[in-house]
Amino acid sequence: MIEGLSPAQTGTLTVINQCASALSFIGTFFIVMCYVLFKDLRSFAFKLVFYLSLSDMLASLFNMLGNPGEGFLCYAQGYSSQFFSIASFLWTTTISFTLHRAAVKHKTDVEGFGAIFHAYVWGTSLVMTIIPLIGNDYGPAGAWCWVQSETTAGKVLRFMTFYLPLWGAILFNGIAYFQIIRVINNATSMAAELSDRQLQVQTRVDMKALNRYGYYPLILIGSFTFGTINRIYGFVEAHHPLFWLYCLDIASASLMGFFNSIAYGYNNSVRRVLRERLDLVWPEKYRWWTSGFTRLNNSSEAEMVPLEADQGP
Repeated sequence: MIEGLSPAQTGTLTVINQCASALSFIGTFFIVMCYVLFKDLRSFAFKLVFYLSLSDMLASLFNMLGNPGEGFLCYAQGYSSQFFSIASFLWTTTISFTLHRAAVKHKTDVEGFGAIFHAYVWGTSLVMTIIPLIGNDYGPAGAWCWVQSETTAGKVLRFMTFYLPLWGAILFNGIAYFQIIRVINNATSMAAELSDRQLQVQTRVDMKALNRYGYYPLILIGSFTFGTINRIYGFVEAHHPLFWLYCLDIASASLMGFFNSIAYGYNNSVRRVLRERLDLVWPEKYRWWTSGFTRLNNSSEAEMVPLEADQGP
């Protein structure tokens, strides 16, 4: 039980965690299955989205255990939540890097970074998971199992092994997307000055894609701002927790996989593939989704343009 909260409040937090994690699991499972079933989506770009979704899915799966108490399941939940949550936000930085290298650096060699991405994401996640294990700091943490925070050392460990890498990833993503959008805006202004209609069309397509990707850093910020505030507040007022802040903390963090699956995964390319498969098996007169998909004919690839620029010749 969380110190300062009643058993009923702690139980409520567990339920919030389970329900939000279930939504994230459903959303990310959908993206993972799309990648597995549809070969058309297996580009290098969507491969990064697949690993992001896989990390979110596994983190959500263990969070759905609720509050297992002491024992094997508790430690499994603690290790896995730490490892896969860190892997999730690190995969977002690889997507940012890919976009930045293609749009700003005009490089077409990002696919060659695949092995480096894996070493960076899984290796960093493993190190950040092992560090609390050295001091046996995993265990019951109130409404779930994670790095215990009863002591000041435990609270510092949470910041050092989770929140510090998290906000480093947010900063990296923010800088990368800012530079990408600035480059596209400059190209738009240049096209207008030169009256280059073809360039104007291309830059509008790029901006349309980046309008979607530009919100990605906000997902991380929105998912963990309340958690960060809650941890800082815990340092100051360790014996007077705020129940409403815990609710916002747990709900937003557990829904990150759901938001990622919508923003990163459920794009026009995925919808196009789904429509094509449904058209093969569903009678035409019952295709109620057709009107909603017709506008994708000219824009179905737009959202992945910057990512697809990484493909080699």
